[in-house]
Amino acid sequence: MTFTNDLPKGSTTQVPCALTIAGTDPSGGAGIQADLKTFQELKTYGMSVITSVVAQNTTGVQAVHHIPIEMIEQQLNSVFSDMPIHAFKTGMIANEDIMKVIAEKISGQDISYVMDPVMVATSGDPLIAKNARYFLRQNLLPLTSLVTPNIPEAEYLTGETIDTVEAMKDAAVKIVEVFGAGAALVKGGHMEGEAVDFLYDGSNLHTFSAKRIHTKNTHGTGCTYSAAITAYLSQGVSLIDAVGKAKDFVTAAIQHSFSLGAGSGPTNHWATREESVKL
Repeated sequence: MTFTNDLPKGSTTQVPCALTIAGTDPSGGAGIQADLKTFQELKTYGMSVITSVVAQNTTGVQAVHHIPIEMIEQQLNSVFSDMPIHAFKTGMIANEDIMKVIAEKISGQDISYVMDPVMVATSGDPLIAKNARYFLRQNLLPLTSLVTPNIPEAEYLTGETIDTVEAMKDAAVKIVEVFGAGAALVKGGHMEGEAVDFLYDGSNLHTFSAKRIHTKNTHGTGCTYSAAITAYLSQGVSLIDAVGKAKDFVTAAIQHSFSLGAGSGPTNHWATREESVKL
C-alpha cells in the first residue's frame, strides 16, 4: 500500500493513523465512540470528524443534530492539513450537503476509504435522508476502496431483494461492477445459519464465516467491523487479510458483548485482549 498523505513538516512518527467521519453515540456502543475504541484496541492512532451529534442509547435514537456544513469542512481541513492519514472510514453521513463536502475533500486522495453505508440504526431508526441515498450511491460509492453493507443496505444499493446466499454474492459483484465501488463486503448477519460475509474485490469472491452468536447485544457491530478493517488497512495489511482479521475481532466482540441498557447492548471492544475478563 502506498500512502500519499505525507507526514507534515517536523513530524517523524510512523504510527499507523486512521480517521473516522461519522456521527456520535453518547452511550458508547456505536458511531465515533465505537470507531475510536476499535482503533485504539488495534494499535492505530485514531482521529475523528463529527458529522452529527446523535442522542441515542441501546433502545434507539432520541434526537439528531447535524453539525453545520462549514464546521464539518473545517474539521476535515484541520485533520488533512496537519496529520498523516493512512486509511479512513465514513459512517453516518445523513444528508446530501454533508456528503458533498466530504466527497470534495476526499476526491483525488490516494488513501484507503472504507464506507459503512449507515442507513438504519440497530434499533430500526433511520439515520440518512431518503434523498441522500441516491447521492451516496452515485457520487461517494465510486470513491471507496471498500463498502460494507448489511443485507438491507445492500438491497437498497442494488435495488434487488437479497434472501439467499447466491443473492448476497450477486449483490457484492453488482456493487463493484455496476456502481463502481473498489470492493464490496456484503454481511450476512440478517441471514439464518452461520454468519457468512462475502467480499468481492473486483476479481474474486472471498468467503468469511463464523459461528452465529445468539444474542441481542449487537449495538454497534457494523461500526466496529468497518473500523477494524480501516485500522488494519492503515497498518498496510492487504484487503483480504484486513477483512479476515476484522471478522475475528468483531466476532469476539459480539461473543463477549455486554448486557448494558434496556435494549440491544454494546459489543465488547477489548474482548480480544489476552488479559480481558470475559463478561
